[in-house]
Amino acid sequence: MATTMQIWQYSSPVEKIEDALTLKDQVPVPLQTSLDKDEMLIMVITASINPVDYKLPESGIIGRIMIPNPATPGLDFCGRVVAKHSSITGFEEGQLVFGGFPSHKQLGTLAQYTVVSIACCALLPEGIDPEDGAAVGTAATTAYQSLMPDTLPPAANIFINGGSGGVGSWSIQLAKAMGANVTTTCSTRNLDLCQRLGADHVIDYTKTDVVGFLKEQGAIFDLVVDNVGNRPDLYDSSHLMLKAGGTFVQVGVGESMSLSGIASTMKKQIWPFGTPRFYFVNMKNSAEFFQVIGRWMEEGRMKPVILAKFDWNDVPEAFRQLREGRSPGKIVVKVNQDL
Repeated sequence: MATTMQIWQYSSPVEKIEDALTLKDQVPVPLQTSLDKDEMLIMVITASINPVDYKLPESGIIGRIMIPNPATPGLDFCGRVVAKHSSITGFEEGQLVFGGFPSHKQLGTLAQYTVVSIACCALLPEGIDPEDGAAVGTAATTAYQSLMPDTLPPAANIFINGGSGGVGSWSIQLAKAMGANVTTTCSTRNLDLCQRLGADHVIDYTKTDVVGFLKEQGAIFDLVVDNVGNRPDLYDSSHLMLKAGGTFVQVGVGESMSLSGIASTMKKQIWPFGTPRFYFVNMKNSAEFFQVIGRWMEEGRMKPVILAKFDWNDVPEAFRQLREGRSPGKIVVKVNQDL
C-alpha cells in the first residue's frame, strides 16, 4: 500500500471553493495504528459531491467553526478496504464499500485514501458500479429522511419541490417505493426524467407559478418537501396546500448558508404555534440504510441518476458544474480507478 497520497484541499477564507482548491502531493496516508475501534482505511475509488460541500466552506464563520482548515471536502464515497481496526468483524481487506460521512471532516472523500466508520458504510453489492455506489450517500439518505417514513400515511400524497437534482431524483424513487402519489417540479428539459423516475404529476417551473398553482389545488398534500429553498413563500403558503396534520420538510437552503438563514430555520422548527408543522432534515447516516438501498439497487428497484463524471484532476470544474444547479442528478469524481 502507498504511504503517500494526493488530496484536494482548501484553506480559509473561501469565496468560491473551485477557486480555492489545490491538489496536494505527498500527503501521508493515515496509519492503521491510528484507526479507532470502528474505523477502516479505504482507498477511494469514486466520490460524489453535494451542494453542502461548497456552501459550508463558503459560509464564513459557520464553516470555519464546523470544519478545521485546511480541509478536504467530500462526504460520499465508494472504495476498497485496505486496513481496519483489529476488532472489526463483517468487513475484510479488499472488499468494496460505499456510504457517506454524517458530517464534514477535515479529511473528506476527495482524497485518494480516507478513514471511514463502519457505522456509515456498507458492502457494495456484487454487480453495482462504484460510480453508482458513490452517488448514494448524502443525497439518498437525505431524500429518505425527508419523506418522514415513520409517520407517512399509506398512499400519501406528496409534493417534492425540485425533483431532478441529486436529492430529488432519489426522493421520487423512494416515495414511489413507499406507495405514495408524487407531484414534483423541474425545468422543461428534465420533465421526461422525472416522469421516468415515477412522478405522477410534473410541474414545469419555467412555465408555471408553482406556488400559485398549488394554492389553487387546495389542501391535498400529506407532505411538502422543499429540496430547493429559494421560495420562502412556499412555506408561507403551505397551510393552503397541506391536509390537517401535514408536514413541511425543508431540505434545500438556497444559494448560501448564513446566520440569519439558520436562525430563521430554527425559529420555524421550534416555534410551537407554527402552522403547518415544520421539519428541517438533519441527516443521520446509518449502515442499515446503506444495506437496504444497496439491496434495492441490486434488485433493480432504483438507480442513482448521474449527471456527469469527472476525472481526478478536474475536481474544480466538477464544483463549477454543481454550482450551476440546472442539471439533473449527481456529479461523480473518479479518484482511483484500481477496481
